[in-house]
Amino acid sequence: MTLDEFDYILPEELIAQTPIEPRDHSRMLVLNRKDGSISHKHFYNILDYLQEGDLLVVNDSKVIPARIFGTRAGTGGLVEVLLLRALEEDVWEVLVKPGKKARVGQRLEFQEGMVGTVLELLEDGKRKIQFEHQASTIYEVLDRIGNMPLPPYITEQLKDKDRYQTVYAKDPGSAAAPTAGLHFTKEIIEKIKEMNVKVAPVTLHVGLGTFRPVKEQDLSKHIMHSEYFSIPDETAQLIRETKAAGKRVISVGTTATRTLESGFDEHLNLIKKSGDTDIFIYPGYSFKVIDGLITNFHLPKSTLVMLVSALAGRENILNAYHEAVEEKYRFFSFGDAMFIQ
Repeated sequence: MTLDEFDYILPEELIAQTPIEPRDHSRMLVLNRKDGSISHKHFYNILDYLQEGDLLVVNDSKVIPARIFGTRAGTGGLVEVLLLRALEEDVWEVLVKPGKKARVGQRLEFQEGMVGTVLELLEDGKRKIQFEHQASTIYEVLDRIGNMPLPPYITEQLKDKDRYQTVYAKDPGSAAAPTAGLHFTKEIIEKIKEMNVKVAPVTLHVGLGTFRPVKEQDLSKHIMHSEYFSIPDETAQLIRETKAAGKRVISVGTTATRTLESGFDEHLNLIKKSGDTDIFIYPGYSFKVIDGLITNFHLPKSTLVMLVSALAGRENILNAYHEAVEEKYRFFSFGDAMFIQ
């Protein structure tokens, strides 16, 4: 398949700049992947589509306020640093602006006495930086001085940091939110559990590779970015039990989907597992775990459009996206939801 087969026309005014309040009042397009039929609902109607015995799997990764501003020691020149990934304690893979000034050995000074030293130049313009601070963890410092790393297509300021965080976020490490989960409220999760639908966590720390454009026309030549994931033993056990009972495993978001589809041993048994995954899911892929997917509307020609097309069929997805545009749904991170059943 080729890249251009996953393009669609999106008017810029449909790119959501601010989140809907309350969270669960976003719209929800329901797509039946068997016959391609479409229904238009609101997210709180998700209760009507869940069944006793279903299992929802969510990504509990927490977005860190990873964009920090400081100065270069010696010159006082301003720098912007975006923390992407922890390599070891207080050693991070980062992006620096302006990058040309961030040479090996350069010390960078931030608020609250935090200092960073450039250790190494990495590929794609990234840097490895060692941070020094007085807090018990770097996350404490970032909570006080950092800004949320919103995607480049969101140009408005976020008034409340928590709105770019799921209500069940727990494990810090993401540079972008697993946005399908932004529609959930604590109240709707309680209602879901009261229906005897279980909710289980996995973790995938979302990197900025999520927004990196695909450049290869031949999809088989695309190299997927790598991200850290973890599947707890309890979640793996719940999935095995759900499948054995003939019930559905419904993934909340493409990140949870990539995690689950990466969680197999050599005998194709879903197990407790952690590590890095660079799984690239596009049409032709045979899903091993998920039976349904709650997701958002994704960028044209992105790996995320390819993933949902692998589940529901490319024509069904492009038809659904076309109808969403006609109905003026809100797109991308702060946009509306889609439930693929």
